[in-house]
Amino acid sequence: MGNFVFSLMKHLMILRRNKQMAIIIRFVSCDGHIRERFFDIVSVHDTYSSTLNSDICKVFNKHSLLVSNMHGQRYDGVSNMRGEWSGLQALFLNDCPYAYYIHCFAHRLQLALNAATKEVGLVWRFFSMLNNIVNFVGASAKHHSQLKLTRQVEIEDLLAAGRLGIGKGANQIRCLQRLGTARWGSHFSSIRSLIDLFGATKTLLKDISHNGPTSQFHEA
Repeated sequence: MGNFVFSLMKHLMILRRNKQMAIIIRFVSCDGHIRERFFDIVSVHDTYSSTLNSDICKVFNKHSLLVSNMHGQRYDGVSNMRGEWSGLQALFLNDCPYAYYIHCFAHRLQLALNAATKEVGLVWRFFSMLNNIVNFVGASAKHHSQLKLTRQVEIEDLLAAGRLGIGKGANQIRCLQRLGTARWGSHFSSIRSLIDLFGATKTLLKDISHNGPTSQFHEA
């Protein structure tokens, strides 16, 4: 694969506090069609550009891909990706001058949608309230544990009443998902998580407002 010419796309995911990097390559096939293929997924210790550069190079070396044959890069627009001097794209440009960087269009669309929602009062208030609820519950380990316990009791009651089905992977106790401006679909995931945990979240907030510390009364 020494003469294989390709472009690189990277997506960083945070799953249950574990950072993982998905590597995707784009290339032109022998029949002249542009192809995209999921290449690998790698756990990363941090998101410094030097760390990501090193981890990506290790994957390329493992599959005998030459970094010098990379003719494009596409990431989101955060500083450690697009930085002109020390961003990930700049580090690769030092080794392959034709690896031009393009700000991921999906990420740009996500940013545009985020900006647009702020101009619509009802939508902005909805997501602001959603963000406040998720942050308030998630910022405290005690609140997080209380939410899980409340949800567990709720599931047991629903199962006893025959209102929940039983099956592999069903009725797992999940947590509220944070909103993210750079993560695709994070708004939908956050809404879905609150819908699933609405009863338990409502019970938790009521309990805090009635029995919690005075400093948290108004916030709850």
